[in-house]
Amino acid sequence: VQLQASGGGLVQAGGSLRLSCAASGRISRINAMSWYRQAPGKQRELVADIARGGSTNYADSVQGRFAISMVNAENTVYLQMSSLRPEDTAVYYCSANGVLTTTFNTFVSWGQGTQVTVSS
Repeated sequence: VQLQASGGGLVQAGGSLRLSCAASGRISRINAMSWYRQAPGKQRELVADIARGGSTNYADSVQGRFAISMVNAENTVYLQMSSLRPEDTAVYYCSANGVLTTTFNTFVSWGQGTQVTVSS
């Protein structure tokens, strides 16, 4: 399973960006998709995740500013980021877990990361 993330870039504080991540491959079903981020010198942290049924979870630091959504039929997850702050600067990674076709084994896959830089 491959995940392709896009949408990162440079934005001024207070601005917005929308990240997207599409999963492809021998996917029978995706159970959940997530966005993580890693800033220089810091550990990777969960930003938000969404389950197939639509339930969501957010880090306290982004609650009310970020919104995660998923289009099940397209195996794609989005992260709408608003009111961005310099401390949101990081490489953002998407992740997916689910079930493969044919074997029906479970999988966990990661995207390549997309840089988000917020200038003050």
